[in-house]
Amino acid sequence: MSEPITTGAAGVAGWKILGGLAGTGVGAGLAAYIVMSMTKPKTDQEWRIALLCTLAGSIGGGAALISWLGLQRWADDVFGLVGMFGIAFACGLPAWLIIRALFLYIDKKRNADITDIVKDVKEMIP
Repeated sequence: MSEPITTGAAGVAGWKILGGLAGTGVGAGLAAYIVMSMTKPKTDQEWRIALLCTLAGSIGGGAALISWLGLQRWADDVFGLVGMFGIAFACGLPAWLIIRALFLYIDKKRNADITDIVKDVKEMIP
């Protein structure tokens, strides 16, 4: 007799959802671990914010990229889920870089006036 959980359509869908969530979560966590091991945050607050932004970048960015590229069919087998894991991992790395750059800019301009910040942003935009 076959296993009742995975024989029905609901069981298969549940298994795929769990696999996708686990793969994306692991990819996001691994991305956060690697980038934080390379450049440690200065404070606990910076660490918490950077961790959340890296996880959001991995999960949200990975899902958006997979959807934009039309790779949802990858969820049909284990190797496709591993590929999704890699995409989620890769999407978390730029999120960390952007957050770290923002922290450094804010720290550098701590005593600046809003007009100075607007002027800097205008100079950055071509």
